[in-house]
Amino acid sequence: MNISAFTLFRLRPFSLKFNLNFPCNNYAKKDSGGVSMVGGALKKKKMGKMGPAVEKKVLPVETDPKKLVSIVCGSNIFKTGEDVKIRPMEEYPDWLWNLRTGPAPPLEELDPESKQYWRKLKKLAMKRNNKLSQLKQF
Repeated sequence: MNISAFTLFRLRPFSLKFNLNFPCNNYAKKDSGGVSMVGGALKKKKMGKMGPAVEKKVLPVETDPKKLVSIVCGSNIFKTGEDVKIRPMEEYPDWLWNLRTGPAPPLEELDPESKQYWRKLKKLAMKRNNKLSQLKQF
């Protein structure tokens, strides 16, 4: 009996069965429901849809008015030491009170001989070119 492969596939439904065996190593095993060490006490992590919830650290807020007036609270970033004390106005330099804390000055107020002027001009030109390139049609 001489049957071609095409007629054999047409007469009988063809199905392939794959047997995939992956090596099972436990070195990358996900930890399920661990225990965290927060604030010196052991707390069980809560599992949600997106995994364990991140526990937020609550920072203490200074409420003492004498401290708030005399020191800059939170200025010490190191574990040891203390916050910076506020000094009298006369001990600070004069230029400190003339610093610009608002928005950047417009182009007309800048000196054309300064780097700041040319940087601002370049930035404005780039913004203009980007706007014009968006208006172009294909």
